[in-house]
Amino acid sequence: MPSTLPSRRSLLAAAATAAGASLLTGCSDGGRAAPDSDAPLERRMREAAVRESQELLERYDATAKAHPALAERLAPLRAAVGEHVAALHPDGARPSPAPTGSREAAGAPRGAKGAKGAKGAPPLVAVSVPDKPEEAVTALADAERSLAEARTQHLAGAPGELARLLASVAACGIVHHHLLTSNPGGRQ
Repeated sequence: MPSTLPSRRSLLAAAATAAGASLLTGCSDGGRAAPDSDAPLERRMREAAVRESQELLERYDATAKAHPALAERLAPLRAAVGEHVAALHPDGARPSPAPTGSREAAGAPRGAKGAKGAKGAPPLVAVSVPDKPEEAVTALADAERSLAEARTQHLAGAPGELARLLASVAACGIVHHHLLTSNPGGRQ
């Protein structure tokens, strides 16, 4: 059991950092009205976060397709990432549910190298999945952790509500990392 203690500490530290940053950036503006200056920034930040979550969905799908035995284990985490896409989407659009391992996720064409993302976004990068299932899960866990860390860094520049949402999604990514690494190669 002591081997999971550092993971829990890092999880709690990340959640505390995200919550603290969220509180600092989510404070009231004291009555100042500046919705016009925040709207374009928030929209850009949301669109970038949606693209990043869609790329993570693509990684989940590619991993499940390359290693069908992992599909059941990854399905709940992939579904949560799909919910992140919906929550982060500037227009409130919900991603179309795609079965794990499919070539489509979050309403954007998937699979073919150079396929366009949602709303004319830059081409999505083809996902490379390691040959060994345990390495594929590790790569997925690393992607979750990296994205969570990047989102935590973006909190300081995000408008209040978006900062709180990014903090929540970042904390979820850290939990996903923990779940993916807590029992490598085993069943959850």
